[in-house]
Amino acid sequence: MKHIFKQGTNPAAPVLVLFHGTGGTEHDLLPLAAAFSPESSVLSIRGNVSENGMARYFRRIAEGVFDLEDLVFRTKELNDFLDQAAEEYGFDRGNLVAVGYSNGANIAGSLLFHYKDSLRGAILHHPMVPIRGLELPDLSGVPVFIGAGENDPICSPEETNELEGLLGGAGATVDVHWERFGHQLTRSEVAAAAAWYKDHF
Repeated sequence: MKHIFKQGTNPAAPVLVLFHGTGGTEHDLLPLAAAFSPESSVLSIRGNVSENGMARYFRRIAEGVFDLEDLVFRTKELNDFLDQAAEEYGFDRGNLVAVGYSNGANIAGSLLFHYKDSLRGAILHHPMVPIRGLELPDLSGVPVFIGAGENDPICSPEETNELEGLLGGAGATVDVHWERFGHQLTRSEVAAAAAWYKDHF
């Protein structure tokens, strides 16, 4: 998978794994990593799927309607890639914190839904429920930040509350930060996520 790896100054700090939104690149969220944990190593991954030339992490059938077969396949592909990257770059596979926006938040959420111990924690900006009807692995001790919009046209508050309930029901500690800027990732939301990160890691 096309990616950037930046070695951090503190090998004990979590490795931040970055997942961009639809049409983004592996460069988009680098400023967030610097805001959250400047001493961390960073692995920023470009989505492997192209939708009309826009990079995504898995296919969709329509806006908000996921190709679930592809989602499952791409989630496994990504989890395998994280295993390989840990070997290649020599970081601790058990010390990864995901930072994702929109489609990137959905694939990070899918990692949590499918693979126990795939992530130590996650910052999900405007995620949806990646897949329903799945028994989640034990997420005890996994902190999750969700940035959500009360008026998000893509991800309704009901969807956010459902995701919070599913993750919490599996044992994750979930904090939801609400704003009123639709599906945008705002500076104030990033600041809230940075403060949350400092409290948890």
